[in-house]
Amino acid sequence: MDLKETYFNKEIETMHAEDLRALQAKRITETFKRVYESSNIQQQRFSSCGIEPGDISGPDDLSGVPLMSKEDFRANYPLGLSCIDKKDIVEMHMSSGSTGTPVVMPYTQADLDQWGECMARCYYMSGAVKSDVVQITPTFGLFNGGFGMYHGARAAGLFIVPTGSGNTPRQIRLARDFGTRVLTGVVSYGIRIIEELKKLGEELPGLEIGIFGAETFSESMKSRINSMLGIDSFDIYGMTETGGVGTLGMDCPDHSGVHVWDDHYLVEIIDPDTGKRCTDGELGELVVTSLTREALPVIRFRTGDLTRIVSREPCACGRTHTRIAPITGRVDDMLIVKGVNFFPRQIEQVLMAIPGAGSNYQIIIEETDGVKDVRVNVEAEESVTGYMVEKALKEALGFSPKGDVFPIGALPRQEGKAKRVFYNCDKQ
Repeated sequence: MDLKETYFNKEIETMHAEDLRALQAKRITETFKRVYESSNIQQQRFSSCGIEPGDISGPDDLSGVPLMSKEDFRANYPLGLSCIDKKDIVEMHMSSGSTGTPVVMPYTQADLDQWGECMARCYYMSGAVKSDVVQITPTFGLFNGGFGMYHGARAAGLFIVPTGSGNTPRQIRLARDFGTRVLTGVVSYGIRIIEELKKLGEELPGLEIGIFGAETFSESMKSRINSMLGIDSFDIYGMTETGGVGTLGMDCPDHSGVHVWDDHYLVEIIDPDTGKRCTDGELGELVVTSLTREALPVIRFRTGDLTRIVSREPCACGRTHTRIAPITGRVDDMLIVKGVNFFPRQIEQVLMAIPGAGSNYQIIIEETDGVKDVRVNVEAEESVTGYMVEKALKEALGFSPKGDVFPIGALPRQEGKAKRVFYNCDKQ
């Protein structure tokens, strides 16, 4: 693929960096003023720190603005943070979390158009072209995944097969019958399709592109999906608070970082403990400010996701937008066992590198009398032994987790996001 012939909006996607920075400065000034004047809750938040609209004229001025988090959304459920009249809202989506007060994002028609634009850029960046068949496997409902993929596919002029989640044998049949070229879904569902194809003894020769999100996506897992499906996989990024899947960006065919749509979002990396900005290249928590959202723009929203700035220079694909590293994990996902800090993604990376190890695994945190231990269960072929798994994990983590090896297909599966970390606390 010619990396420089995959643009949906070439003028913006290849805009000179200085022009992008000027556009960001203009839009953050306008957005901050509008949020301040149209949301009493937000105005109180800013005023309590002595900040007024005239104080914000560019990205650098945001450093003194207080950070916001999911708790701000939950405390003001359902529409307390909205900056528009309810009559102007045309759609809503909310977080997929199953516990607690949900995070709600309202949309105006302009917001849906913005979402469609961002997603269409992602489709074209992956190599999709008008009339390509795209199969959308995320659920169509309150969770934003299915509708985000749909809005973007409409904007990109693709042939949409809106399957939603589940019924994997039917997914495969439809992909074969309609010649699906682009498959979208959560990362773990790509593995589920591979398993079903193997069971059916079938292939999908027309499938060339996979766009996956909603879960951390290790390089080992990406390589496994690519080789087993014969596709090129892309790591798409976005969340309810930014407007949904694809709003923040995706990696390009050069796979040298996730391109952030700088004309729509301003990103910072901060030290999660101190709140101070990190230098480029330093791992920290991603903070996002919306520049073009109407109904509910976030100002310095703490995502909880850990990443770093990879580059601000033009990419081999020709795009000039900031590149961040794929999400390493979440601030609250870090596990501490026997004095060792690690993330679930690190365990996945190790397991996927073991020949014969399957793609389904469990990380079980056990606690007895206040002492934590970890158990790692993994599916694998008969040639893989528990000793092999323990040895690989010890070399990577510095200690030996307990665990068992199960036959392929033995561990539970979910049609949506895969649950990888479990807690089994002994309170006796």
